[in-house]
Amino acid sequence: MSNLSLDHVVKRYGDLTVVKDVSLGIKEGEFVSLLGPSGCGKTTILRMVAGLIEPSGGAIRIASTDVTRLPPNKRNIGLVFQSYALFPHMTVFENVAFGLRRKGESGTTLDGRVNEALAMVRLPGYGERYPRQLSGGQQQRVAMARAIAPRPSVLLFDEPLSNLDAKLRDEMQIELKRLQRELGITTLFVTHDQGEALSLSDRVCVMNDGIIQQFAAPEDVYRRPATAFVASFIGKPNRLKATVRGGRLTLGEGLDLRTDSALGADGSATDVFIRQEAINLTPTGADDANRIPGTIALRSFSGPQVQYVIRIAGGHELVVEAASSGTASHLEHGQPVTLEVRPQDVLVLGESVRS
Repeated sequence: MSNLSLDHVVKRYGDLTVVKDVSLGIKEGEFVSLLGPSGCGKTTILRMVAGLIEPSGGAIRIASTDVTRLPPNKRNIGLVFQSYALFPHMTVFENVAFGLRRKGESGTTLDGRVNEALAMVRLPGYGERYPRQLSGGQQQRVAMARAIAPRPSVLLFDEPLSNLDAKLRDEMQIELKRLQRELGITTLFVTHDQGEALSLSDRVCVMNDGIIQQFAAPEDVYRRPATAFVASFIGKPNRLKATVRGGRLTLGEGLDLRTDSALGADGSATDVFIRQEAINLTPTGADDANRIPGTIALRSFSGPQVQYVIRIAGGHELVVEAASSGTASHLEHGQPVTLEVRPQDVLVLGESVRS
């Protein structure tokens, strides 16, 4: 049974529909990310679950209770904002205690719950400090402690790591995943960062234009995208135009690709997606792989990876990502190379689906 469910939820602003008939169910203790570009409707969904926005249609349930019209304080949720939203004039202790006091907690019970929450986010002994005395990462942990102290049924995160620098963001991802696993709280996490969504989530809900494009485990979203949008949004894809000829994909000038994807009628045009990291640069390859000759047009070193732009037949270019510690890391501009792509990594997909 779903601990959090949306049933045909719609949100309109006048003639503009920003969430279009969305239905999904999140299991008890599950971590689900809403992922998509700006304006896709993901934050609107989270704010409807939180009770900050009222749906134009549909129903929202938490633990089988219809909360669609309930105010936020009646939903037993914890909410962590992008901006932390800490009270600057209150100590860390009082910030964490705020929600508990509103529920009528006091005395030793309140003290114990606050200290327990601070210990969970690895900030024991910080109760007497003020937000201005903390780093950004520490402030975000206080915001998490405040959200979990009342022991909510559902945790909601609205892009909580976007204000942090890259190194601290990586550290906080680990802390957030550890905390959620320890607590076992059903969690809905909104982000536009696919790395966050893939690494943190049990399932990822990819959205575009108010519609769910795919709702699946991270590896399924990455390896088996359901639509052209998901394939182009997740990872680093090359997108090529091809024509179906004799059960293969023709890019022109005698360059054909085999694929495991279903193909349309002979002679039909289609888009082909090949992820940068799915292409190998190798002098020898497996007999069952597509082998494509090309020439290096550009080389870019970025630390862990080397990125190549490789020109192939018909004026096409493919971007290839290779490990900087690998054998293909020292190729030079103008050097001829052979690209190897497995048929299962040549993706042919439809445009979109409705939720």
